[in-house]
Amino acid sequence: MHPVSRRTFLETSAAVGGGLLLGFTLPPLQRNEPFAPNAFVRIDRDGRVTLIMHKVEMGQGTYTSMPMLLAEELDVELSQVHLEHAPPDDARYAEPLFGVQETGGSTSVRGNWEPLRRAGATARALLVTAAAQTWKVDPSSCHAAQGQVIHGPTGRSLGYGALVAQAAALPVPGHVTLKDPKDFQLIGTPAKRLDAPEKVNGTAQFGIDVTVPGMKVATLAACPVFGGKLASVDATKAKAIKGVQQVVRLDDAVAVVADHMWAAKQGLAALDIRWDEGPNAKLSTADIVRQLAAASEQPGVVARNEGNAPKAMAGAARKVEAVYEVPFLAHATMEPVNCTVHVRPDGCDIWVGTQVPTFTQTAAAKLTGVPRDKVYVHNHLLGGGFGRRLEVDFIIRAVQIAQQVASPVKVVWTREEDIQHDMYRPYYYDRIAAGLDEHGMPIAWTHRIAGSSIMGRVINQLFPKTLRVMRAAGLHQLAAMVRGLDVDAVEGAAEPPYALPNIRVEYVRQEPPGVPTAFWRGVGPTHNIFVVESFMSELAAAARRDPVEYRLALLGESPRARAVLELAAQQASWGQPLPAGHGRGVSLLHAFGSYIAQVAEVSVSKAGDVRVHRVVCAVDCGTIVNPDTVKAQMESGIIFGITAALFGEITIKDGRVEQSNFNNYRMLRINEAPLVDVHLIKSTEAPGGIGEPGTSAVMPAVANAIFEATGRRIRKLPVKDQLR
Repeated sequence: MHPVSRRTFLETSAAVGGGLLLGFTLPPLQRNEPFAPNAFVRIDRDGRVTLIMHKVEMGQGTYTSMPMLLAEELDVELSQVHLEHAPPDDARYAEPLFGVQETGGSTSVRGNWEPLRRAGATARALLVTAAAQTWKVDPSSCHAAQGQVIHGPTGRSLGYGALVAQAAALPVPGHVTLKDPKDFQLIGTPAKRLDAPEKVNGTAQFGIDVTVPGMKVATLAACPVFGGKLASVDATKAKAIKGVQQVVRLDDAVAVVADHMWAAKQGLAALDIRWDEGPNAKLSTADIVRQLAAASEQPGVVARNEGNAPKAMAGAARKVEAVYEVPFLAHATMEPVNCTVHVRPDGCDIWVGTQVPTFTQTAAAKLTGVPRDKVYVHNHLLGGGFGRRLEVDFIIRAVQIAQQVASPVKVVWTREEDIQHDMYRPYYYDRIAAGLDEHGMPIAWTHRIAGSSIMGRVINQLFPKTLRVMRAAGLHQLAAMVRGLDVDAVEGAAEPPYALPNIRVEYVRQEPPGVPTAFWRGVGPTHNIFVVESFMSELAAAARRDPVEYRLALLGESPRARAVLELAAQQASWGQPLPAGHGRGVSLLHAFGSYIAQVAEVSVSKAGDVRVHRVVCAVDCGTIVNPDTVKAQMESGIIFGITAALFGEITIKDGRVEQSNFNNYRMLRINEAPLVDVHLIKSTEAPGGIGEPGTSAVMPAVANAIFEATGRRIRKLPVKDQLR
């Protein structure tokens, strides 16, 4: 059986059930109406170009890279492109790699590389034709440049704004020719972030910044125990606090509505709440780990099975095996989750920063009974997403509260509520083994992953239509496989870049009681790359071979993987001596359509404190749109990953999350940040993703460096307290 990655599933489902709508029939242009040849481009009579932005900006640079794709083919300056949030509309704005309107999975450039360029080229073709008709010349004698059409032989020119009326009357072409990459003027060049000025001067609007007339502010407390309910609440003292307007009771939570956040917080603290803690009142992390360990002893759904791994293992000269664990992780976005809602008899308005506007609209319509087209989602900038805002749980909660409030209400989670009622990166428990030949090279490889299934939950709850479409298209095997195999949970494990002749990878679904799990700046790769790359260094040590040399020997059929590994090693001065207590560790990633190698240099003090001094990162993400964005994403992902590797851990005691704020859910501090040295490989391959890979690749590089510095193998994250 060949491996099925999350991307394979998503690409297949998009092919049979969704995709970006690039053209549609337009009525004649009325006076003062703009020119809108497709779902993404609007040009006003003054020449103003607007991109109807179907992606959200959460720090990853889509507000720059998406306009670059459009501007390149439309032949306008990047500064000429203005952005407007797209309304919820899967038919027009679905991500091609997912089949729904969303921002996530490192897909923005990958999925829109051609569609947005084609949207710009379509508009350009219409404008050129309109100019040619105006001048009564052959369109081939005209070309577009910097927002105008120029007639080559005479030098005459017309700005786009002067052509919109005539262009709008033309039939939209079914096919347009895209630029040859050698003619790119914008794509591949460094571009300043279009969203930076407003973020610097404070005018940028995040969800938490929303203010609407008559708005109240609410904050809430949900039952601290997973699965618990609200038993009773005495609101007498809370209602006596100035500014408190209302106390809202829900099945498993209570909220205080007030004139401002401070009054709401004071009111919440004054409540006398009694909880029915329910069946998980004694749940602990140790309980969950025992369940995972037991599940990992059982055979799982096969993600990949090539050759005969058991037979090869039996005949191996040596067997190496290990157990790896990674913990629950919170998202801890800089902007805590929040949502402003106004529920009315005739409609519902939602102001929020979300990665999934159509899911938001659907959830609110279902909850309120308001027709879907009467639920208006006003999307905003996100102060961090990392997958947290792919979920609608906090939006549902805000709508539930707003249903009991007459005015608009902004519901804001405190940092403590945000961390203790997050939807967490799953806890994974992995058993991995390899059989080595007489030269220490792997001839057998087995890997069994046990953990909860995010894809299973998402598909069952949100994608029933996708499964129906897949079956209707005859893709029964893939549909059935998705139900039993979480293709995301095995990504990075089922398709390692190495030549492994006998490999078997399995997945065992084991759900933690009551603990909600979700995507987290990559999911499968954030643990699988750690496991696979840490174990690969274990095998190199067992064979008494250099870790880089050992990997290169297994990469004969993967030139792109070899290239990034060699570049990272060279730039990191691999093999050169280091001071005592220091070590270098290496990792290699192939996921999200990209190839990345990283070398981390760390030191470990006598007290067991780890300091990451430098990370060298080599990236082949195919064709690069904005090199500055790629470098920034690598730097960001590396900091995110180091934080997780050294400190990140959500633990549970008595059914409750023990961490509550940054004092006990530790972040890497600015004085602890390493030098990050990013090197980009030029490529003509299709673009790969860059939002998540940096995070996944750095964790094993750090763990392997710790081994080189101390001789201690890290098989469980986080590192904190393991070296003391």
